[in-house]
Order: sequence, then structure tokens, then C-alpha cells
Amino acid sequence: MKIFFRRIHLYLSLLAGVVILITCFTGAVLVFEEEMMHSFNKERYEVTPGTVRKPLSEVIAAVKVAEPKAKIQRIQVFEDPARTIVVSYQGGKKSQAFVNPYTAEVIELYAYKDTFFYTMFALHRWLLGEKIGKMIVGVSTLIFLFIIITGIVLWWPKNKAILKQRLKLKWSAGWKRINHDLHIVLGFYSAIFLFIFAFTGLAWSFDWFNNGIYHVTGSPLKGPKPPSSEYKAGLAPIGCDSAYAVAKGLVKDVKYISLSMPKDSAEAIAISSLGSNPVHESATDMVYLDQYSGKQIGTMAWGERSLGSRVRSTFKPVHVGSIWGMPSKIIALVVCILGVTFPVTGIIMWINRAFKKRKAK
Repeated sequence: MKIFFRRIHLYLSLLAGVVILITCFTGAVLVFEEEMMHSFNKERYEVTPGTVRKPLSEVIAAVKVAEPKAKIQRIQVFEDPARTIVVSYQGGKKSQAFVNPYTAEVIELYAYKDTFFYTMFALHRWLLGEKIGKMIVGVSTLIFLFIIITGIVLWWPKNKAILKQRLKLKWSAGWKRINHDLHIVLGFYSAIFLFIFAFTGLAWSFDWFNNGIYHVTGSPLKGPKPPSSEYKAGLAPIGCDSAYAVAKGLVKDVKYISLSMPKDSAEAIAISSLGSNPVHESATDMVYLDQYSGKQIGTMAWGERSLGSRVRSTFKPVHVGSIWGMPSKIIALVVCILGVTFPVTGIIMWINRAFKKRKAK
């Protein structure tokens, strides 16, 4: 039976090994993306705190001077006094502006697509190949799950003596044995984490998998429709400063408040906020304001979402390793690096076995 599983393990690895290596490598690069971005570009994210913040209307005016065709979509204001305000927009050469909240100076116009990390992200998600690449990554991820399962079957020891051998590396042995242990022993220790990362990654590759999350949890695919603003003739929308003032009164003890501006005369102003001690980075709360009166017309707290929505939003922090902060990120980095080595050590094992059989003949 193990011969059968060994062949399945080998053939699947040969089929998807290169893609697995690429996704694990790019995944390792992306684990600490946010930390590296902030470290290498401090001037983009941090300012010297002042005493009085400029009104958001002045911030938006400064962005429109820098990007005359910009149509403002979202304004993200952080509670940290040293953080810049992030204004997201459409219609300009870039897509975001980082603004000093105390001077309304536009520090940088920015587009994620122009960065090194976006290239890594595009390689990770679709091999730079749009729909075809996305399908290749998705199928390879499915194959990877079977590779991990068959690997555990092959690893499973017959007795305690073999168990001890397969739980530790024998550095004093020859290079072939060391290569064997790097594949078998480290493969066992990282298997559960690799399986979780691969399993959660399927949600971005296949609609059937994504929809299945809601089906299994008995949740509707679409959440409740956001409330609409009540338009009356002669009424003008409230400004972003008024909306932010209302938001500050409604949400407390948060890391940031984000205002999403209405796209038409019927939409509400959507306010999302992340608590200072959230379940994870995607556990945001929503408040909706009438864009004409500024009154609260709806809420959607994290705990009020459907089970399917909460499970689905947890997939990203689990997949990128941020679910438990720095400890889980370190685990994710180490496991992704190991994931890069397994196709290499596996191929070396295969070559060694083939050479040994040929020599025996």
C-alpha cells in the first residue's frame, strides 16, 4: 500500500512542485510585508505629532490639488497620533494619498500595483497570468493537500524505534540521510501548518469553495443590504468632517476609523472601525449614516455578522499568519521557507532512489 502512496506522492509532486515552490517562496516574502513596508518607508506612514489636526475637508482639498481628477472613495484616520491619513481614490495616476494630518501636506501619492510586494502577491495568487494563472495555482493547491496527506501516510512509523528516527534530524549522518531527514522530519512538523495555509488559500481560487463556506455554516451568500439615505429636495450631503465627528461619538477605543463616501445620492456613508483589541485584523464593525442628515441609520458589528461571514473573514488572517500576531507570523515564515525546500529535497530523494536502483541492476 505504501508503494502506491509513494507513487501518488511522487507523481503529484512532480506535477505541481514548481508552483508549490513559487507560492511558498512568495508567501514567505509576504508574511512580514506590512512590517517591511513600514520599516523601509517610515516617512510615508509616520509624522511628527502636532497639536491640532487639520479638518478632513482640507486634507481632501490637498489631495485634489495633487490629483485633480481624483474621486475620493475612502478616508482612513488612525487613532495613533503619529500615523498619516490615508485617502483612497479613483481617477488619478495613483490610487492612494498619504497626508500629514497636522499640515494637510500630501506626503506621497501611492499605488500598490507599482511595488515589489504587489509583484510577489501577483505571483502568489495567479503567477502573473490572470485567470489561467489563478486556475493553475488553485489546482496546484488542491494537489498540494493530497501531497501532504500522502506524505503523512508515508511518514507514519511501524514501531517506536522508527518513530524516534522520524522525529529528529541525524546531523552526523551522510548528506543523503540528512537530505532524507530534512524532507521527512521537517515535513512532518510543518504538515499541519502547510495544510491549513493551503486549505484557506482555496477560498481565493475557487468560487465553489468560497460558496461552500457559507453553505456548510448555513449562512446566506450575501449579507444584509446596507441602509439607504433618505433624500429630500434641497438637501445637501453633510461634509466628511461632520461625518467623522458623528463617527467619533459613536465608536470608541479603536485603532482607526474609515469613512467610505457614497457613490450616489441614495447610498449611506459607511463607517468601518477596528477595535483596539480585535479578534483579528478583519474583525471590523460597521456604522451607516444618512448622507444628508448625518443620523445613524444602521449598524453591523463583527459579532452580528453571519457565521459564514465571520468564518470567511477569518481565512485571510489565518492564511497570512497574522491571526495570533507575531508568534503566528514567525511560524508562517518558517513553514513557508520549509515549503520551498520540500520540492528540492524530494527531487533529490527521487534521484538518489533511481540511481540506487539502476546501480543494483
